[in-house]
This record gives sequence, structure tokens and C-alpha cells, in this order.
Amino acid sequence: MCHSTNSRPPAPPVIGEVAGHGPIELTSGDGTRVLAYRADPTTPNGRSVVILPDIRGLHPYYRDLAVRFAEAGFTTIAIDYFGRTASDDDRGDSFDWQSRIGQVTPEHVRLDLNAAKAELSDPVFTVGFCFGGAQSWWLGAHGNGLAGAIGFYGVIRRIPDVPDQPGAPLLLLRGGADTASTPEEFDTFTAALDRAGTEHETHIYAGAPHSFFDRSYAEWSDACADAWQRILDFTERHSR
Repeated sequence: MCHSTNSRPPAPPVIGEVAGHGPIELTSGDGTRVLAYRADPTTPNGRSVVILPDIRGLHPYYRDLAVRFAEAGFTTIAIDYFGRTASDDDRGDSFDWQSRIGQVTPEHVRLDLNAAKAELSDPVFTVGFCFGGAQSWWLGAHGNGLAGAIGFYGVIRRIPDVPDQPGAPLLLLRGGADTASTPEEFDTFTAALDRAGTEHETHIYAGAPHSFFDRSYAEWSDACADAWQRILDFTERHSR
């Protein structure tokens, strides 16, 4: 598992006002109802973000993260993965994600991303975590009209393929002590990106565990602050 129900994201380096936030409902390209959470900044920075959660879907960490991105000026929508298999919107500790995550395909995520993108203005970036980090990198590698794709501690085995043509720029944020993917798996992935001509940059936080982007981890506060700054710099650079 990645972030727990009680986990909360760190604040961005500069906190602005949020005009509004709350749950919304999207309709995916195959007609699926998609649970989502939207947050709008009072003063937009001209960039939009779609958040791709970990394997548990749209639980409280990602609702709060959408607000954090709005505080940083991004118009933000965080999406869920389980509209095709879950009968309700509860993503608490009792939610049985284990029996459902295997039924979520990259193509499902692409359809749901497109539903979120239709509500946002370009440029649009994805930011994903664990399972969602892998989906973010895969979607970016295939382009999908994204300005860029960011992933935290993405699980490489969740990436089915890398196309042989350039995609959107990728930012890979990794914990040095994360064992969800091996260095060899990352080397194979980034070599495929190089062959395709897809721009990518990696930063490894020495000693940091999986799911270090958490304000309760005081020992990783510097890593969290650095990751935020890298996101701001990456999205500003690739929105020009």
C-alpha cells in the first residue's frame, strides 16, 4: 500500500487562496461514472493538473492533495479508478481495492484522464503516485495531449509498454530506499525513453522510502520541499 487514510500531503512552498473545492462526477469515454475531486485556485497560474492516486483510488490524501495543488495555483482534478467495479464512493480503510485494482487497465485510466482533461484548460500535466505514478509516466510517454507527466515512486512493472516515438516530458521522483521497483527496472525504462526520444529527468532522494511525500514524515521535509519545487519548475518550463 502507498499512502494511508491518515496520511496528508505537504504544503507547497507558496500557499495561495483556494476559490473552491469539492467532489464532482465525470463521465468517461466508455460511459463509466468517474468519482473525482476538483479544486480551483483564486489566482490561477495558467496550468492544470490531473492527479492519479495510488492503488486505493480517491481516498482522503488525494482530495487534500488537490487542494494543495490549488494553493500552488493549479486548477486540479483528482480522479478515482473504480467506477467500473465499485458500487459506492467509500475509499476508506474498509474498501476492498485488492479485488479491483487488477481490473483497472491503462486504457481505462486513459479514458478517465480524458474525461478530466475535458474539464480543464491546457496545458495539462499529470501527477501520479505508486500505481498512479506508473500510469502518469505511461500516459506521458504516449503523449495523450499532455504538457508533461510527473510520477512519485511509480511501479515500473505497471507500465505495459513504451512507444517508439517521442512523448511528453517526464519527471521521475524516486525514493532511494523504495523497493517497489528495482534500479534495473528503472534503467530499462529510461533506456526505452531514450530510444524513443522522450525527454525525461530523474531525481532520487537518498534514503527516502516509498510514499515519502507525506507531511507527517518530518525527516523527509526537505525532500518534500525539494519535490514541490521540482514540480513547479518542471510545469512552468513545459507550459511555455
